[in-house]
Amino acid sequence: MRYDDDAQLDASEVTDTRGQGGSGSGFGGLGGGGGGGLLPLLIGLLFRGRSGKVSWVLIVVVVVGFLAVTFLGGGGGQGSSIAGAFGEPGGPAVAGTSELAGECRTGADANTNPDCAIVADINSIQAYWAGGGYAQIASRVRGAQPRYQNVDTVFFSGRVNTRCGSADSSSGPFYCPADDLVYIDLTFYDQLRQQFGAQGGPLANAYVLAHEYGHHVQDQLGTLGTTESASARQGASSAAVRVELQADCYAGVWMNNATRPQGGRPAFITEITQADLDTAVDAATRIGDDYIQGQLGGGTVDPDSFTHGTSAQRKKWLTTGFTTGDPARCDTFRTNDLG
Repeated sequence: MRYDDDAQLDASEVTDTRGQGGSGSGFGGLGGGGGGGLLPLLIGLLFRGRSGKVSWVLIVVVVVGFLAVTFLGGGGGQGSSIAGAFGEPGGPAVAGTSELAGECRTGADANTNPDCAIVADINSIQAYWAGGGYAQIASRVRGAQPRYQNVDTVFFSGRVNTRCGSADSSSGPFYCPADDLVYIDLTFYDQLRQQFGAQGGPLANAYVLAHEYGHHVQDQLGTLGTTESASARQGASSAAVRVELQADCYAGVWMNNATRPQGGRPAFITEITQADLDTAVDAATRIGDDYIQGQLGGGTVDPDSFTHGTSAQRKKWLTTGFTTGDPARCDTFRTNDLG
């Protein structure tokens, strides 16, 4: 994977709060529930308003352990998670002094600086959706927002406060619809390799963010509100699984289109090889529910507790997106064959 040396990066799409204080237990502070001392991570949070209906959903890309779902009730009651619950909702992350704008100016910087590569990925992902990708599907969905709205990614370290609740590094990357922000502690990429055994690499890293931006697309389309009933929140064919697999497919669609000009602008990325795609698929398979439960957790695979889909399903839908390059082919809600 290579970035266009002459591409002009826009670091304003990143809010960098690293080094602004705050701390969290991270992976090292969590005790072992899932067997073998493995560290369970948060799967997702469904928040209920006073009406009892789901008002917004926090989607997290990756989990370890069997099942860790936290609910914050409208009356202030808070459930608990073996991963450590998100705290009470607060304000979104506040921007600190960032050196990114000075360091990340061009694609040449992205080819040598990992932080700048993430900036380039975000620019590319949003250029695709704003440049016509979103319009391909929004016109077919009743009630969808008419245009794609760019949103920032927040780099944080240790702990961050959001309107979806406070989170630490163990939560993994996530999208908070209440803030319209994507959040990531960049040390997650090390954890993906070291704890999940993923190969890693630039496209694997980009896949993680593209998945989260897929959830932002779903939020604008109105498909994040499909997990209202208890039965929709988990299970092999649940709405929760379908939401996650669709976000994987959307990530693959972006990969297919990443080397093409978008909205009259040159592409940020000049090359994605088969080897690059293999690393992204590898990352997706490492975060399948069956792989996590059976291989990392050392436990029994329980399809009734699935929330993200199996490794084979995640591979299928990421590959479907990449092969077709068409977001309309990512309708995981109208198929009986999830893979």
